Amino acid sequence: MTNYIGFSTYNRARKFKLTDFELVRQDLFNHFNIRRGEKLMNPKFGTIIWDMLYEPYTEAVREAITNDIKIIVSYDPRIRTEDIILTNFTNGILIEISLRYLLTNEVAAMTLKFDNERKQLLAG
Repeated sequence: MTNYIGFSTYNRARKFKLTDFELVRQDLFNHFNIRRGEKLMNPKFGTIIWDMLYEPYTEAVREAITNDIKIIVSYDPRIRTEDIILTNFTNGILIEISLRYLLTNEVAAMTLKFDNERKQLLAG
């Protein structure tokens, strides 16, 4: 079985070394932290969610965000999306993604809070 090993300087109160599913979630978190078009030499990388925070929360916006999440998760061959739940709140969007780690068939949730008041992404 393949083990993935990486390092994270985010949230240093936790472990510095990440492995397997922890590493996958950190990679996803990093991807969602980049606004589409911000990555040098790769303008299609990143998420549209930061730009959608100021749009009226319509069905079209929900669908665009859901499709964007599916595309971002599909970049990583180690995981698959099981379920996506979007919740609109006063200052942003709360996203709950159920992910399946294909190497171990483990399913875990990832919560992302896009907060336009603080201009930050919080993971849970």
